[in-house]
Amino acid sequence: MSGIANTPKPPYYAVIFASQRTEGDRGYGQMADKMVELASRQAGYLGIESARDEQLGITVSYWASLEAIKNWKENAAHQVAQERGKSEWYESFALRISKVERDYFF
Repeated sequence: MSGIANTPKPPYYAVIFASQRTEGDRGYGQMADKMVELASRQAGYLGIESARDEQLGITVSYWASLEAIKNWKENAAHQVAQERGKSEWYESFALRISKVERDYFF
């Protein structure tokens, strides 16, 4: 889960997830890795970019359509991770969905 995602020509969608973590790992790292692996097998998944330290995390996942994003949100294993996030891992978070209309790479 490193590097810049190799996305197709726009348009496509970005899900931007920013979070403030609670203290300690309590399985967070393992679950995050599992979610990336699971998401990568979902129809419409295009890639992911993520950066985090002990408190702040920002993950941007890229999707072919709003339907693909909805299907990922409704994935049973992802829903378990979402609930654990709310109850154990996050002090706060924000999720934003954006349509990418242009991109540039260097």
